[in-house]
Amino acid sequence: MERTIDMKKIIFFYSILLFISCAHKEEQQEEPASEVVSPVTLTSISHAPLTEYLELNATSTFLQKNVVKANVNGYVRGANATIGNLVSKGQLLFTLRTKESESIGNAVNALDSSFQFSGTIQIKAPTAGFIAEVNHQIGDYVQDGEQLAIVSDLQSFVFVLNLPYELRPYVLGKKQVLLELPDGKSLTGTITSVTPILDSASQTQNLYIAVNERNLPVNLVAKVKVEKVSKSNTISLPKPAVLSDEMQKDFWVMKVIDSNTAVKVPIIRGIETTDRVEVISPQFSSDDKFILTGNFGLPDTAKIKIVKQ
Repeated sequence: MERTIDMKKIIFFYSILLFISCAHKEEQQEEPASEVVSPVTLTSISHAPLTEYLELNATSTFLQKNVVKANVNGYVRGANATIGNLVSKGQLLFTLRTKESESIGNAVNALDSSFQFSGTIQIKAPTAGFIAEVNHQIGDYVQDGEQLAIVSDLQSFVFVLNLPYELRPYVLGKKQVLLELPDGKSLTGTITSVTPILDSASQTQNLYIAVNERNLPVNLVAKVKVEKVSKSNTISLPKPAVLSDEMQKDFWVMKVIDSNTAVKVPIIRGIETTDRVEVISPQFSSDDKFILTGNFGLPDTAKIKIVKQ
């Protein structure tokens, strides 16, 4: 009998636990799901001209380098050439003393002081430019025709652009382009010539761009902007307002339809600048509002909260 009473107590205990558990589950099921609301800022379309540019890299260099050579056999007795120095045309770079004057020059002057035999030769810069290389110093023995230094021709300073062949229609025929330097400075460049040789591996050809600025180092990489397409009147949106898939094949915007709802609207885009994208279709009005920030990852229909910028 005692065993029967114990079994009843156990059954009663488990019944209470089961009831509490079911009641808890019902309470959880009755709780409404919280609605996700995304804070966003808005923008609208703009009617303005747009210009799309090609952006290519160009590297500065000197096309012509002049070799300064010795014209006698002798010794270097004076050197006024330092790598990187700017020299003018005709500036004295080296002083040579011939081999013969080293051995008999003093003897000749001792016999006749009016003869004034020195045997020194002056080597001057053939053109204005920067000294790119120095090969000999004071005391060195050099032979006739031996290289003493290299002077980069200042007038031959250009930026070399490796132009892909398929972009020739956008570049050839233009006289001036815009160059942006790494420090933010902009220069106007003039296209002087295009080499008739095409690199077989990269399918590019060299295009030379001259600038008025001469106090620039070689191997400086500048960004060349060439006008590709220009439209006088376009409908455009800021770039952050236009979304795309991973393959960048489909594009869309999140259009606001009321104070707390935005929907996905596929678009066909046109030209693109650094900060704006042209919208070809559909046709939007100036009163339409679009999500500018907070649009990433939103579903086709999203609940939003408009935040003032």
